[in-house]
Amino acid sequence: MKIRKHYLTLRRSFPQVHEEHPLEITLEELALHLDCTHRNMVLLLKRMQQEQWLTWLPKKGRGNRSTLIFHSRKEDMLLEEAKELVAKQDLHSALELLQAAEHASSLREQFQVWLSGQFGFRSEVQGQRRTDILRFPLTQTIHALDPAAIHYAGESHLVNQLFDGLVRMDAKGDHILPHLAHAWDVDASRTLWTFYLRKGVQFHHGHEMLASDVKYSLERLGRLAPRGLYSWAYAGIIDITTPNETTVCIQLSERNELFLGFLTTNRASIVPADVCEAAGGLMDKSPIGTGPFRLIGHEQGIWILEAFPAYFQGRGFLDRVEVWTMPENEQTELSAQRQPFQVMHNVRISDMEAQRWQQVRQSGMTTKFMTVNELKDGPLKNPLIREALNLALDQPYLLEQLSGDVIEAASSFFLQPEQDADRSNHVISTTGQPIDTEQLLAASGYQGDVLKLATIPQYEQDALLLQKMYAMSGITLEILLIPAEEFKGELRMTADLLLFAVMLDEHRELRLYDMYKSMRQHAAPDVQTMLDDSLQLLRSESDPKRRMALLEQLESQLKQRHSLLFLYRKHLKTAYHPSIRGISLDSLGWVRFRDIWFT
Repeated sequence: MKIRKHYLTLRRSFPQVHEEHPLEITLEELALHLDCTHRNMVLLLKRMQQEQWLTWLPKKGRGNRSTLIFHSRKEDMLLEEAKELVAKQDLHSALELLQAAEHASSLREQFQVWLSGQFGFRSEVQGQRRTDILRFPLTQTIHALDPAAIHYAGESHLVNQLFDGLVRMDAKGDHILPHLAHAWDVDASRTLWTFYLRKGVQFHHGHEMLASDVKYSLERLGRLAPRGLYSWAYAGIIDITTPNETTVCIQLSERNELFLGFLTTNRASIVPADVCEAAGGLMDKSPIGTGPFRLIGHEQGIWILEAFPAYFQGRGFLDRVEVWTMPENEQTELSAQRQPFQVMHNVRISDMEAQRWQQVRQSGMTTKFMTVNELKDGPLKNPLIREALNLALDQPYLLEQLSGDVIEAASSFFLQPEQDADRSNHVISTTGQPIDTEQLLAASGYQGDVLKLATIPQYEQDALLLQKMYAMSGITLEILLIPAEEFKGELRMTADLLLFAVMLDEHRELRLYDMYKSMRQHAAPDVQTMLDDSLQLLRSESDPKRRMALLEQLESQLKQRHSLLFLYRKHLKTAYHPSIRGISLDSLGWVRFRDIWFT
């Protein structure tokens, strides 16, 4: 509201004047502050007085000093202005307005309390039509929604709502099911995969999905993301043919038993060739897929998804989903008491609050770990110093600092609680006596050299904790932050240690393969050979249980060398209000919007 901005300008012009205290001033002086005419100033004062923001007691005669009394505080006006911006779906401008204000932290806290009440389920009725809307908070920034360009969990979640793949994985990661392809074959060499597409599947812009779109989608990955997530899977494609518009034949250079699993990931989502070509290859922030929702707008941090009526598996119950992204500096810990969202991700709630909420402990988890750059000349070439790093890794200290009921010690990428709980805090010398970190460092000849630890900005707090923890043992860390999209580049090779995390969801096998493939780039030559051999065995093994055993064996070998150091794992919880029906979560706990409805 423009009149409110005029009031704020006027109020800021007299910071020394308190509310309800009279100010003697002329109309001409006020007009100068607002840079307007005498006549407009009279109209503005009349309007502000009607709003009961101030009282204006004029005295007749040019030059006579009249009385102005402010009633409304700047802070209250700023909050109202921010709320009005939200009503216009301009969340970012509202946050920027409050950020620049005096007493910004207090204002933002009040705003967050109000904003929390704007989230959740609501129905809007226009005439005979009812529109069911879920307004959903996401404490992440969305940078891109092109399947070939996403890097973050929030982006991945929205891509899952907008796109489909040829096949899909069940939530437990045990079975691969038909999706855009209703069936498939593989030849005796297990290098030629043939997929048979459903007929009549439509993209959001109305065109039918054809075999040519599948061919384009997979070939496009190699062009746009030659070093992207799971690039080792699609790099093995040497030819794609389309015998007809519903059949796709994919020829691999060698047998790869993980290839079908790759096709279940959203990285392998099918995109329309015509739209991508018109956009220069990358869809960026205007994605079009075949998914249950289509994107109809993304202004000022609010991403609006609308149910796609022609979805091949049936229209969802919700009509619209509004995903409100919060800038990182505005992210606050969710509480079921203060922020009554109907769906909350990654939350810890008290026992009393838990009685009012349904909770799901997600089967997926995130495991934090460090790996050693053994190609860099420096202290970590010495296995004794690597061993000392592992010995000085104080997991109880980390867990105490992190203090979360969803965080626990980890000594493996696989759930082995008895081993994790018994993680040894000392090693044994050849004489049978325990050796502490100080003795081990002395034996290694470590002279206090600075070790560079590289990670992404999102894990800076973990890096700072490690820096403080290792300092207690006399080991000095320097932190290097590298953006996630650049982390697989050359800059990380300047570091001694790499801190990262792997999400172990229904695609856990692929994620571990991808992690080891990445780890190979900074492994010692003999470790590179070991990794190459192990990954080759994985690709050629058709039995999932044997593949899992191979992954466990590889992990054990790396732990014995102290090339892989585990920090902790994080189980995330999703809480949702009992009024929600049909709740369906993937293994990382994200809600599948298509399935939910409300009572």
